Amino acid sequence: PSREDLGSRELTFGRELVIEADDFRESANKKYKRLVLGKRVRLRGAYVIEAIAVDKDSAGNITTVYAELLPGTLGEDPADGVKPKGVIQWLHADTARRATVRRYDRLFAHPSPDRDEDFLQHLNPESLVTVEAALVEPAAADAGPEARFQFERLGYFVTDRHGHGPGTPLFNETIGLRDSWGGGEGPGA
Repeated sequence: PSREDLGSRELTFGRELVIEADDFRESANKKYKRLVLGKRVRLRGAYVIEAIAVDKDSAGNITTVYAELLPGTLGEDPADGVKPKGVIQWLHADTARRATVRRYDRLFAHPSPDRDEDFLQHLNPESLVTVEAALVEPAAADAGPEARFQFERLGYFVTDRHGHGPGTPLFNETIGLRDSWGGGEGPGA
């Protein structure tokens, strides 16, 4: 929205949305800036919502988060003055498309793999992580080969030159947003 020269796209908004599992907790400390039961967040480019209840499966895993939309909050703060805690990304459940996402980490698990004669012992077995059931918006799924996207809080991705196509969206990570030998949280971290 801040750079009109980059273009725009339409998004569908509705009653049932999907969010990343990491964007919700039943309880959290004050540093957590995402959706928490009984707290508010803004949906990126949309309304403020407040989480009011959850459903869980037999193993205790959260399967559904119920939230209340605060009317009049499209681009505005709530009338009661209680501001949202953070901003999260979302997709409309009916238009979200399944995609495969390849996340790449360092090929070697040590910054100096040549320190030993057999550098192969330092290969990182998790240098490629494939996420088979990722969800993306239609504009990303329908993009042509080698189209570039930022996946919020993850990194930058490009549609695969050969494997991306109608019905088979395939994205390759080009660079993660956090990158440190100091111990990240997974591929590209």
